[in-house]
Amino acid sequence: MTFHTPPAIYVSHVKINVSDMESALAFYTRLLGFSILEQNDREVHLTADGKTCFLTLNVPDHPVEKKKTTGLYHFAILLSERSDLAALVIHLARNNVALGAADHSVSEAIYLNDPDGNGIEVYVDRPSETWLWRGDNVQMTTEPLDFEEMSKTLRPDQKWEKMPESAIMGHLHLHVSDLSPAVIFYTTGLGLEIVSEFMGSAVFMSTSRYHHHVAVNAWNGTGVPQPEPGSVGLDTFTLAYPDQDALDAAVKRLSSLGYDVSDEDHSMISVDPSGNKVKMVTR
Repeated sequence: MTFHTPPAIYVSHVKINVSDMESALAFYTRLLGFSILEQNDREVHLTADGKTCFLTLNVPDHPVEKKKTTGLYHFAILLSERSDLAALVIHLARNNVALGAADHSVSEAIYLNDPDGNGIEVYVDRPSETWLWRGDNVQMTTEPLDFEEMSKTLRPDQKWEKMPESAIMGHLHLHVSDLSPAVIFYTTGLGLEIVSEFMGSAVFMSTSRYHHHVAVNAWNGTGVPQPEPGSVGLDTFTLAYPDQDALDAAVKRLSSLGYDVSDEDHSMISVDPSGNKVKMVTR
């Protein structure tokens, strides 16, 4: 998965707020098959490979239910094998989980919500050599997912038992209040590049010619408010830079744009114009 290693700039971790840890853990561990890497009174760090956490669950002091605001649209878990996605679809269907599904040309994806309504995508990429580029823009579509064809990849007796060890955080899609300043923050500031736009309402950005590492949309409405403190949804996401020079350059660009950047526990923290908090680290 070369799009999620240096020299790419990519989302390596997402921390979300949930209202009840017991129900959240039942969903993420028993249903989706994550394992617990670390746990304390407030947070649970989840892992697929037993070593790396790419998803953290947090319970705020006073949880607030999801509303129509900026923040998380969905985080996306990338699987390496189509057969694993097929097995997951069967597993979720047998557990009566409501699903959406789509073929995006560059990838095949399913969509679901956790108990708090936090959006989740689970997807597999098609080989990058099959992606259609027009200059610096990649073609992405939304067509029905051909599950019958995908199910042919299943091995005999293959079942979904746990999150595959090769699973990683693939990308992040955010609600913003205004596209223009958000795009400036993520491109001019953080260093991503626009690779696709959708009808003036969504912008997809990446590095290393990936179909997208971060997307932003205005589908909740222009001028939509930021979440209240303690709201379920996005707490923080982590953007991984290939080296210290690349990170320092991003910090300098953000500062020149007028954004505050703070140093917290060996990470640089900033907040986009819609209140989405990003942690910048090196890999």
